[in-house]
Amino acid sequence: MKGLIGKKLGMSQVFDDSGKIIPVTVIQAGPCTVVDVMTKDRDGYSAIQLGFGTKKAKNVSKAMLGHFKKANLKTELPAILREFRTDKDPEVELGSVLSADTFETDEFLDVTGTVKGRGFQGVVKRYNFGGGRYSHGGGWKRRTGAVGQCEFPGRIDKGKKMPGHMGNVRRTIQNLRVLRVIAEENVIFVKGAVPGPVGGTVLLHSAVKKTNGK
Repeated sequence: MKGLIGKKLGMSQVFDDSGKIIPVTVIQAGPCTVVDVMTKDRDGYSAIQLGFGTKKAKNVSKAMLGHFKKANLKTELPAILREFRTDKDPEVELGSVLSADTFETDEFLDVTGTVKGRGFQGVVKRYNFGGGRYSHGGGWKRRTGAVGQCEFPGRIDKGKKMPGHMGNVRRTIQNLRVLRVIAEENVIFVKGAVPGPVGGTVLLHSAVKKTNGK
């Protein structure tokens, strides 16, 4: 399974061969440095650890400096580290760089990001409840309504849709098609929307429900 760390740059639109407008999300995919390689013999599983962005050495702990030193990273240290599982032990060298050309046009991706935080919200905004009537004696408008169950069982069931914290959770959008890859700028265009705000970190990996882009 292929994977990259990226940054959401925003949304745009492109035209296909028939002149139809297609909404796309522009993502900076890489460059990502190979910081560590996990093997089944040593770690019990196969994975690759990638680094993205830059951070000053003075802002990195001594433990992480030693970790980066294995990949011969001393000056430009990655700000974000993420692991990507692989089907077999990866054949990549520590310190090598992966760029946007890891993916190809018409390939399908799963994109993971953190959606925007909306704070504490009521049920009308959080779950699209209709609310109560605004006239003729309606007394609760945007409130939840009845949630109890009389004497038995006399409590609120787990999972009941209630007011609470909305957003700021991890979400994955599956089967997004790559429409364009600009390798020299490490930019890819994927069809549709991806989670998170502009500038948010996203993880790109091969679609688990698609095989060879079909």
